[in-house]
Amino acid sequence: MITRVIAITGASASGKTFLAKALRRALAEQFPLGTIGLISEDSYYRKLDHLTMAERELVNYDHPDAFEHDLLVEHLVQLKSGQVAKIPVYDYARHSRAHHCELIEPSFILILEGILLLHDHRLRDQYDLSVFVDTPLDVCLSRRVHRDVETRGRSKESVVRQFEEMVKPMFNEFVEPTRAHANLIVSGDGDVTDLVCKLVEEMNLKDQERSHEKKGLHH
Repeated sequence: MITRVIAITGASASGKTFLAKALRRALAEQFPLGTIGLISEDSYYRKLDHLTMAERELVNYDHPDAFEHDLLVEHLVQLKSGQVAKIPVYDYARHSRAHHCELIEPSFILILEGILLLHDHRLRDQYDLSVFVDTPLDVCLSRRVHRDVETRGRSKESVVRQFEEMVKPMFNEFVEPTRAHANLIVSGDGDVTDLVCKLVEEMNLKDQERSHEKKGLHH
């Protein structure tokens, strides 16, 4: 059964995924790797099979409506209650979900990463620790161009256009304001080892607070 859920959020290409994976590796030194889960919010992009490819390419994937957060909340509740969850698999080439799911077992620690994990209060209620990765948007754009051209078959021009027309405006309207809900704000330009240490320290502090609260209830 999950005892701690950690959400890592921030702008697109801010370094969320990199930090989430680094944190998972670091925690694996304390706990068996199989007891540390990792889920990407991207898995919850809505199924768009009813749209043509041309129509899918026009969808604003940085708007909250692009995600099926209802399903993510449902899966978090399932996992925290000890049940297995069927996580969707997203196909970036098709701009829709794949036809298979990934089975995720309940884990001692679950790490989530995504741009809008702090937008929905129902999601925020599920977290034990939330982290906002603060990275300059020009750095995010540079990283996104490299990533999407190299791994997703996009042209540099299309990536820049999407960033300016959708990613940046949606960040300013929906993502950036959610930093107010984060327990911890870290720099996406910082050394990942230092960032992981900060997160582990914060987790330990949270554990101590919960321990003190439990002791207080018994007195």
